[in-house]
Amino acid sequence: MIDMFRKIILIFLILIFQVSFSQDLIVPDWAKDAIYYQIFPERFYNGDTLNDPPNTESWGAEPKYNNYFGGDLKGVIQKLDYIQDLGVNAIYFNPLFESNSNHKYHTKDYFSIDDNFGDDYIFKQLIDECHKRGIKVVIDGVFNHTGVEFFAFQDIVKNEKNSKYLHWYKIHSFPVQLPPAKPNYEAWWGIGDLPKLMTDDPDVRKYLFDATRKWTEMGIDGWRLDVPNEMSHDFWIEWRKLVKSINPNCYIVGEIWEDASSWLKGDQFDAVMNYLFRDAINLYLVFNKINVHQFDSILSIPRKYPLEAQFVLQNLIGSHDTERFLTLTGGNIEKVKLAVFFQMTYIGAPMIYYGDEIGMMGGRDPDCRRTMIWDTLHWNRDLRTYYKKFIQIRKDYPSLRRGNYKTILKDTKNNIFAFSREYENEKAIVVLNNSSICKDIKLKSPFSNTKEWKDVVRDKRYNQVKSTINIKNLAPMSGVILISRR
Repeated sequence: MIDMFRKIILIFLILIFQVSFSQDLIVPDWAKDAIYYQIFPERFYNGDTLNDPPNTESWGAEPKYNNYFGGDLKGVIQKLDYIQDLGVNAIYFNPLFESNSNHKYHTKDYFSIDDNFGDDYIFKQLIDECHKRGIKVVIDGVFNHTGVEFFAFQDIVKNEKNSKYLHWYKIHSFPVQLPPAKPNYEAWWGIGDLPKLMTDDPDVRKYLFDATRKWTEMGIDGWRLDVPNEMSHDFWIEWRKLVKSINPNCYIVGEIWEDASSWLKGDQFDAVMNYLFRDAINLYLVFNKINVHQFDSILSIPRKYPLEAQFVLQNLIGSHDTERFLTLTGGNIEKVKLAVFFQMTYIGAPMIYYGDEIGMMGGRDPDCRRTMIWDTLHWNRDLRTYYKKFIQIRKDYPSLRRGNYKTILKDTKNNIFAFSREYENEKAIVVLNNSSICKDIKLKSPFSNTKEWKDVVRDKRYNQVKSTINIKNLAPMSGVILISRR
């Protein structure tokens, strides 16, 4: 009886250890210093006209759901100097695999680079050229669904119940009703062009894992996962094991628009695209629909994630799925600058959607996917200079990348928000004035032993007297970044 009791206790302790161990999230160290640049390949730059799809339109024409402009991987290689000059050190690419759509989310072949983009050789060259410049490469993994041209789905269309791939999808009846007819099979959001894969099926999983292995072994630095919330946790648990066994420093980030706690327990993702960050910025900085307390409340949701995950969240203000940020502001450059100011100082890794740094406009999809403007006469040079300045500030001060975070002021009356960051011997205080007038601020510092601060935005000194910092005439829609290394 005693031996049985001891066994039960031992099993219980082992289970507790396993649960606690599974919640220890270890993320790639490089991702804490990352500043991402998102590239929609078809719209970035046409570097090889020989691989253009039929009926390629003139660069700069109106983007539509089904038109093409010829952007490709050689084009990215040719523009790496531009990307490096901006100061970013990581690129997230929208899908690169063979597909019959301009956005490439209708996958036809997971083992091939789309022939309008290039081939394996060009992609490996791109990876190597990025790595020479200290730029990481993150690619899109679209595993929830395929396009109708995917070989397994086409086999079902042809052979119906006799197809050996029938278990790869959920087909309700035969014959298969292809678009534009209403699908009689499971499809992403009921869109017939995107039949849903049964990703818990062993054969499907093996195929996707084999494709994952190919590209991870080729040398990419990370995966961004499309609609991962529509797949099982078990898939991602096993998938993470595979990826990390090949490259422990491979970054895994999921597209989760809401609370992502369930995926950040250490057994699935390293981080998520922080759309809650974008929501907070839009409501507070752009539309003034919430006060500073509500702003911090939305931001506090991701701050409940494990600290390691918080450091590597992709903090975005726009993407291929949203209106351009400048368009949302109604062309208000000052609001854009304040958002960038916040993005480059807040906890998490900033992500810039291509062209935002030069003031590109664009409404909802497909308008947000305009071709990149390369004629410098049509750039907002001042905005690009601003981006470069704050990217460099983030790179210069480790506390802004790796420092612990604390909200220290939420002044609803004056619309002032402030927070602190601390890393090793470096301390930072960031203050934002989201109002239309100058403000005098008496700020209580959380660092009682610090006497002097430097505003690294304006190269101005501030003294701290009895834990108080007096900031005079803080301009509207602006902020200060106070640094102390003592």
